[in-house]
Amino acid sequence: MSGNGKEIPADAETRIANLEIRLSHQDRTVEELNETIIRQWHEIDVLKRKLGLLQERMESVERDSSKPAGQEPPPPHY
Repeated sequence: MSGNGKEIPADAETRIANLEIRLSHQDRTVEELNETIIRQWHEIDVLKRKLGLLQERMESVERDSSKPAGQEPPPPHY
């Protein structure tokens, strides 16, 4: 390899090539990690919505079950 008239030693060329290979692997790994994080955030959003709905249902059940006892008929054994 030559640039501006100076020769780069073969050892340096090998080192640069190895660094370029490592960089490309790291770029791919970063992209894969980014995709994983995006999928996880989507899943977290879905789970948060479901949790909110479950909380609303539980609060509704608690409100409905807190009626005064006089409004319910007595159990059959009375």
